Amino acid sequence: MPDITQDSTSVTRALDSLNVPYRLFRHPGPVRSLSQAASERGQRPEQVMRSIVFRLAQDTFVMVLVGGPGQISWPALRSYLGQSRMTMATEAELLAATGYPPGAVAPFGLPAPMRVLVDESLLAEEEISMGSGVRYLAVILRTEHLLRALGPVETGAFLQQPSTSTPGA
Repeated sequence: MPDITQDSTSVTRALDSLNVPYRLFRHPGPVRSLSQAASERGQRPEQVMRSIVFRLAQDTFVMVLVGGPGQISWPALRSYLGQSRMTMATEAELLAATGYPPGAVAPFGLPAPMRVLVDESLLAEEEISMGSGVRYLAVILRTEHLLRALGPVETGAFLQQPSTSTPGA
């Protein structure tokens, strides 16, 4: 397990440079699920922001920020991006593009600028938590502060919608 006694990560340094208030949360051990992460942080799963990175072309990536357990709607994302083909970044691509391991990715402190999309479901939350750049260490902040730190941001509906069909219909 990496050393998480430090309070300074590339994410926290980026937030500090933007004067964005946040607090850190250290998990007592490995995090094995979204529900565990949320519970330990005193949050609902919808408040845990996932930063999902997609490869659009050679060395071209986009990060989609979503809250909680929702699943990406590939057709909605492809349509929004005007892309017929894309893949989720592999672990090696994720490390190269963000500098972060899976479970610690955030849209701040990246080695190079990356297009960031925010799913509208995240905007309904007053407070969210996200990766800090270091596994088992989370950053908790108000959603309004996240948006201020991101600057002008693209928002849309990128999650699959729950089925509206009724059983037996």
